[in-house]
Amino acid sequence: MVDTAQLLKVCRRAAQAGCRVVRDWQGKARVWDKRPADLVTQADLASQLEIESIVLGEYPEHDFLGEESGKSGIDLSPGKICWIVDPIDGTTNYVHGLPGYAVSVAVAEGEQVLAGNVLDAMSCEDFWAVRDGGAFLGETKLAGSQVTSLERALVAVSLPPRVDRDSLELRRLIEVLMAAQAIRRLGSAALNLAYVAAGRLDAYFATAVKPWDIAAGVLLVEEAGGVVWNIDGGPFSLARPLLVAAANAQLARELVETLQKA
Repeated sequence: MVDTAQLLKVCRRAAQAGCRVVRDWQGKARVWDKRPADLVTQADLASQLEIESIVLGEYPEHDFLGEESGKSGIDLSPGKICWIVDPIDGTTNYVHGLPGYAVSVAVAEGEQVLAGNVLDAMSCEDFWAVRDGGAFLGETKLAGSQVTSLERALVAVSLPPRVDRDSLELRRLIEVLMAAQAIRRLGSAALNLAYVAAGRLDAYFATAVKPWDIAAGVLLVEEAGGVVWNIDGGPFSLARPLLVAAANAQLARELVETLQKA
């Protein structure tokens, strides 16, 4: 039997340690290109090492997948427990000193995320959730917004670092831009999902994210009463995260329908 309370405790301790590293490196970290327009810093690497040390120190038998691990895939076999970590989600914001970057730590058993923590490294806002135990900002229980129509919705999007002019991603963006109240591209998938859980955003969609970007945030949305679907309206897969997240199913359905027009 998995002790989710203990998993959450380690999750939060690891995220806090990673966040301290990120803040210590602010303004000092060397920056280089992982791919064009996709940055990595010494802070990303140092944060991940700190988190990995804490997690595997407590659970050496568990798998560990971090953005800087060099692994391209994730094993989500039933019964297998894997920690899924983004040491800095929003590195470009971090490099420029722009708010909107976070440490994201989650632990999943198979496809089901059991506990997760998204910790804003600049504001120190602490979003956390445990399976069947709710989502919280600090000690305040979270619930999504009551917006059910896209025309009244504030929607966030994640786009690839480089986007072709005639790409499907841009066609999708245009469809939602025409239908929604407003669009935001904030630069951190983890915080986008945390903000949906907190009711600051009404919905979010993405096709260019990885499991470590969204694992903790997906649990936040679900535990705050929202829904996370595949971008075509089918069941969401952590292994292949093409997602729509929304405060409720009615809004998610309208967003899916709008995206399909592209």
